[in-house]
Amino acid sequence: MKYMTKRLTLAAAITFAMASLGASLAHAEDAPAAKPDNEVSFNAALTTDYRYRGYSQTRLKPAVQGGADYTHNPSGFYAGTWLSTIKWVKDAGGDASVEWDIYGGKRGDIGGGFSYDVGGLYYFYPSNDLHPSANTFELYGAVGYGPFSLKYSHSTTNLFGFTDSKNSGYVDAAMNQEIQDGYILNLHLGHQKVNHNSVASYYDWKIGVTKDFGVATVSLAAIKANTDAYYSRGKNLAKTGAVLTVTKTF
Repeated sequence: MKYMTKRLTLAAAITFAMASLGASLAHAEDAPAAKPDNEVSFNAALTTDYRYRGYSQTRLKPAVQGGADYTHNPSGFYAGTWLSTIKWVKDAGGDASVEWDIYGGKRGDIGGGFSYDVGGLYYFYPSNDLHPSANTFELYGAVGYGPFSLKYSHSTTNLFGFTDSKNSGYVDAAMNQEIQDGYILNLHLGHQKVNHNSVASYYDWKIGVTKDFGVATVSLAAIKANTDAYYSRGKNLAKTGAVLTVTKTF
């Protein structure tokens, strides 16, 4: 199926917090606040185009998104859920207008400045009615060092409705680096391999900038996938596009 694609990791809401302590005659060193054992956060976002792995999930139209996350800081275990409006399932002949993600995993430090993140993610499309089903489960693992990260995701089911596509894989290399006054440069390069379907396999890239303005985090990015094989209603879902996303975390 030509347009079976999935959600981009679009415009990360990156937040930097700094705290300083002062004395009456001298300044003390900055000290990070202690994290609670259990943290729960919520997020809501509006985006001009929901892109996932380079492709529009909303036929180049806006989307409403939101989710919740729980983290157990002493162990590094976490779980969360996230939802977005979509159009691609209906365009493919199915009947789902919402994507519902459920995920969980563990993250922590390896040592020497390196970090890790491993887990599983289930993409659920209620009543999608596609055959094979659009519902997909992936296992993932990532290694980070400073602003750099490298992640691999592996499907244990068919991938977003592609026939005989179990064991497909996606490699994601990214950099999120502060460049000036809280502005974060976001760079991404990915490769999606769809098992037994070379036509549907592709590379994608993203160049963007993100800034937390306090009331909300704003991200602007240029995104593209390097194939013209994915169309819906005459629109090229992979063409280069500018995506603006506003996210509020609370």
